[in-house]
Amino acid sequence: MPTALEMFRQLLHANGQSRSARSVELFGWLILVESPLILLGPHWAASLIHLPALDAQAANYFSLVGLLIGGLGMLYVASGRLNLAGFVFASLLDRPLVPFIMAFLWWRGVIPGPLAVAFALQDGLSFLWTLFNWRAEQRVASTV
Repeated sequence: MPTALEMFRQLLHANGQSRSARSVELFGWLILVESPLILLGPHWAASLIHLPALDAQAANYFSLVGLLIGGLGMLYVASGRLNLAGFVFASLLDRPLVPFIMAFLWWRGVIPGPLAVAFALQDGLSFLWTLFNWRAEQRVASTV
């Protein structure tokens, strides 16, 4: 079991990071960048994806979503930097569900179409990128 110091060093210098772990890390950075935009500027972020004007309560909830997205981003970045194969695999189970969930929420009128499309594309495409890298690593490992 690595010490906390060793783990922090791995966070700073991702030695031996796999391509799939790198894709998970970069997805985490993407949503970490989105987080403060949503958290600190909910009205501006909503206008970027052509959402209707937010009332005060909706802006507060949208800011809360930004906070939660930041937490997820941190998990993805740390797990990718630490080359955690289990987290990479778990993300391959979770992220392909997002486009279907977004379609369902849009169909039920819970979220507007532009928001559903934004999340579906982001998670769907990043899932494919991680899957492509993970499968390539599996092929290499099976030939060794």
